Amino acid sequence: MGSFASAPRGRQPVRFVWTGDCAGQGWGINPDLGGMVCWETMRRTEPDFFLFSGDTVYADGPLLPEVTLADGSIWRNIVTPEKSKVAETLDEFRGQWKYNLMDENVRRFNAEVPVIVQWDDHEVTNNWYPGETLTNTGGDARYTVKDVNTLVARSAQAFHEYFPMGPTTERRGRVYRQVSYGPMLDVFVIDMRTFRGPNTANKQTVAGPDTAFLGTEQINWLLRGLERSKATWKVIAADMPIGLQVPDGPNWEAVANDDNGAPLGRELEMAHLLSEMKRRRISNVVWLTADVHYAAAHHYHPDRAQFKDFDPFWEFVSGPVHAGTFGPNALDTTFGIEVVYQKASLFPNMPPSDGYQFFGVVDIESGGDMVVRLVDTAGTELFAQRLEPSRRR
Repeated sequence: MGSFASAPRGRQPVRFVWTGDCAGQGWGINPDLGGMVCWETMRRTEPDFFLFSGDTVYADGPLLPEVTLADGSIWRNIVTPEKSKVAETLDEFRGQWKYNLMDENVRRFNAEVPVIVQWDDHEVTNNWYPGETLTNTGGDARYTVKDVNTLVARSAQAFHEYFPMGPTTERRGRVYRQVSYGPMLDVFVIDMRTFRGPNTANKQTVAGPDTAFLGTEQINWLLRGLERSKATWKVIAADMPIGLQVPDGPNWEAVANDDNGAPLGRELEMAHLLSEMKRRRISNVVWLTADVHYAAAHHYHPDRAQFKDFDPFWEFVSGPVHAGTFGPNALDTTFGIEVVYQKASLFPNMPPSDGYQFFGVVDIESGGDMVVRLVDTAGTELFAQRLEPSRRR
């Protein structure tokens, strides 16, 4: 049995939560600790809906029955056959999402809170890109299926089975979409995985297939939607941050690289998007993301940037909800990022039992202000930022 609140017709307050990164780095359902307890903390905030910002499962992260912690104590996982190896078959991918539903905290949350979901890499395999062929280095010897496109097709089927996106005119299998939630909020869910080029050194000076990240079709869709939106706030649900360096061996996994100068590589596409948003006078845009496994508030401003043709904006980062904690990541200042707040791990892959699990709470008040809070698994508010809407348009 379940219940949910429908979207408001008028300017009633809206509250939602967001985070990502569930059952990763070897940390599964531990019955000794009450399972995935951060989900219960989120439920108690009584959100209208939940924005699940990618890495909803770790199909490439098998679980062991026991893990010895730094203090010598034992973390005990529930392990299923599908979670004992990397996912390759359709049934093994289905087993990734089925596993999370074994947790009573997740089930109780799902009975009360609608989910808006997107995916990132671990729904398939770490740092994947279209057309990739897995090698026998870096742990990929675990795979008998080496063609990433084959793994993607199987994962995508399971993903859409467990997160059906409803009747829509969008073509089958598309993840990026607009979700309107009353007159004060439009959520633009983007897909930073499906349309990207390969992970490279990310230093190209001219845009081309290798510098694609969202891709031309998705960029044009996003700009049209943002420009047409009448909502007070436009939230861009992005599965990866803009200005954080996210390495993939010698290459780069996200938008940023380690060059703090003019836009290069995938930054060329982001520069085009941001400058078009300014040219079209699109205001009140907030970016929400996860992926890096720590909590942060970032402000981007052209006065601090090498590329200056954009309006200032905020990006808020949360997660993990039940995975290892890492960070902080190094910065790339091409777009003038400033770290206003961050809370990261004390050592790599901190377990959920250490309490460094994070989610965000967004309140849109009836008067139009947005308040963004970063919260930990105990329910402690770590940071809050009030944003007043611009009246420009």
